[in-house]
Amino acid sequence: MARKTANDDPLAPVTIAVGQEDLLLDRAVQEVVAAAKAADADTDVRDLTPDQVQPGTLAELTSPSLFAERKVVVVRNAQDLSADTVKDVKAYLAAPAEEITLVLLHAGGAKGKGLLDAARKAGAREVACPKMTKPADRLAFVRGEFRTLGRSATPEACQALVDAIGSDLRELASAVAQLVADVDGTIDEEVVGRYYTGRAEASSFTVADRAVEGRTAEALEALRWSLATGVAPVMITSALAQGVRAIGKLSSARGGRPADLARELGMPPWKIDRVRQQMRGWTPDGVAVALRAVAEADAGVKGAGEDPEYALEKAVVTIARAARSRGRS
Repeated sequence: MARKTANDDPLAPVTIAVGQEDLLLDRAVQEVVAAAKAADADTDVRDLTPDQVQPGTLAELTSPSLFAERKVVVVRNAQDLSADTVKDVKAYLAAPAEEITLVLLHAGGAKGKGLLDAARKAGAREVACPKMTKPADRLAFVRGEFRTLGRSATPEACQALVDAIGSDLRELASAVAQLVADVDGTIDEEVVGRYYTGRAEASSFTVADRAVEGRTAEALEALRWSLATGVAPVMITSALAQGVRAIGKLSSARGGRPADLARELGMPPWKIDRVRQQMRGWTPDGVAVALRAVAEADAGVKGAGEDPEYALEKAVVTIARAARSRGRS
């Protein structure tokens, strides 16, 4: 979610929203506009691009009104403002007008840094809207969305949703809202799977989970469904590789609490718990056999074999058998 400075009043004279995550930037604007309209339903909102803000424009928009109306002036991509317009904005920052809220959206970085520094020096309220490039960030975002909507979702459900939807925050937020609207009680992994089966990532990880759990028939069924719905074979081999490697990492790790192992292995604690359940029946030899099977399948789907589907089926069967290798002669 967007991070804010200590000055968290959306009606502060100046707000700067810094980053490149479009959803968070839009939400920063919406928060200010909502607060302004709550204070005055007739608030005048001006949402401007850099080409619409010429020298003198800001002075005109923020000049005292005969009717003392409240205004919100939003300037998007403020890093692209002309040098003369930046001078206007810096002058305004020194003496902001009453009943006016200026919102500057800035991408961050070196371009336009002088304006950003001036806004910070002037004590502007800041909302950080960084691009979420890491899976852990998107997972935290989903958890935050559920909390904001007052609903409970299991860690597995949150992860499954990220796996299913991917990196688009708007789609993730929409998916959370849909689940909250449609489902009563705690939202779990089964619910997410029911809603989003057919998504490439979700289907791939379902195949992998069933295979490493030794559930051959279910893994093959999930594999055929994934292929029938257009999932790329390379995505399935990637998911299989991740599943087997997680088993190998945890089986060779020292014992400890999930939080400690999570730091050591680079997995979230809930993932440690799941892999612990999945690794029953695995042996070091079984992990080695499964990794070879994944490598062969990966080569098969990338052109070394004539039938990618057969290569995947063979890998799934081999992995599922390896998952049941403990106790067998």
